[in-house]
Amino acid sequence: MPTPAHMTAIVCLTASGLFSTWPALAGVSAEEAARLGKDLTKVGAIAAGNEDGTVPEWRGPAFYSEEQRNYTLEQLEDIRQNRPKELEDSFNRQYSEFAEPLYTVTKANMAQYADQLSEGHKALLERYPDYKMIVYPTARSAFWPDFIEDATVANAQRASLEGSDLLKGAKLGFPFPIPKSGAEVMWNHKLRYRGTAARRYNNQAIVRPDGDVLLTKIVEDVKFKYANPDEPDTKGLFAFYLSTVESPARLAGQITLVHEVADISEGGRLAWIFTPGLGRVIRAPDVGYDNPAPGTDGEQFTDQVDVFNGSMDRYTWNLVGRKEILIPYNAYLLNSPRNKYKDLLTPLHLTRTMRATSCTGSGSWMQNSSPAPAISSRSGASMWTKTPGRSRSWTATTTATNCGRCRKHIS
Repeated sequence: MPTPAHMTAIVCLTASGLFSTWPALAGVSAEEAARLGKDLTKVGAIAAGNEDGTVPEWRGPAFYSEEQRNYTLEQLEDIRQNRPKELEDSFNRQYSEFAEPLYTVTKANMAQYADQLSEGHKALLERYPDYKMIVYPTARSAFWPDFIEDATVANAQRASLEGSDLLKGAKLGFPFPIPKSGAEVMWNHKLRYRGTAARRYNNQAIVRPDGDVLLTKIVEDVKFKYANPDEPDTKGLFAFYLSTVESPARLAGQITLVHEVADISEGGRLAWIFTPGLGRVIRAPDVGYDNPAPGTDGEQFTDQVDVFNGSMDRYTWNLVGRKEILIPYNAYLLNSPRNKYKDLLTPLHLTRTMRATSCTGSGSWMQNSSPAPAISSRSGASMWTKTPGRSRSWTATTTATNCGRCRKHIS
């Protein structure tokens, strides 16, 4: 499915002392908040398109029929399991106006688009001559439930942040639709609405240069406490997370339980691990930061899951500005059950020959990070987050998560 090209904003992460004191950041003025639902959408995106037309005005729910907006979880599962081609055909018809690519970025012409590329994409294009980014027109199709949008408007004046990790006053919605710091942008990402609960069959693949694939299968269950209309009082808890490793055999049976908490001053997130080898549950001292994530052969760290998660106290987050950048978006066809791993998991990088994985642009926050001097950690990294369908938005969410419109009805 074509994925859109959006405006983005940049957040720079620069190192600072681990124990430095940050001032409390309060909500915006009434005058600023009044923009929400007018020239800004209720979650903080610029509603209008840009001057050159590469970013259209936000349409959100207007992309979908009433039937689609009211799909239940059971109906979606029936389509996914029994009629996946029907779902693909529906999206292809719906996005037909965005079906023709605008241009393709390759190693040969990447200099022409350098200002719109992330550092990660530049590295891929430089390293792999066959890597390419097929850019399609923008479709600003995401939207959120009314209760999330209304709560976000209210949060604009009542939410505050002490340091980087102590959030106060926010309820249900994005905490900071008009952020004043990079840390506020990251809180929008961490607390975005994803339904009230979710189960994910997470198949992680380590693909070696020779094409050999190591597949780890994990079942993940999440109960979201924040952004949950059925539990307006989170009592200091944002989410419960439970994962069970099913394969490979050397990891099978490992269980991790996490309580994601609001205040890190009391020790941060709580985690417990059961390993079959020990035969008992132990309290995990530090499930976060740069500890290796299970089943990734050391290729992924815990805080890289979901773009970024966990405590932010090892970085300073400075808001810099906005910028256009190209990133993946609206990856519907990539998630089709009709895809086979053997077709997707090609050596060196994800296949770019399939329409499902063609890369196009989207609205994003970019961040350049470096660890604080007091921290012994991995080297600095570049990250980006985005708000699906929210061009030039102040809220941040992970790429490839453009399902808020569906979970509005299935949570």
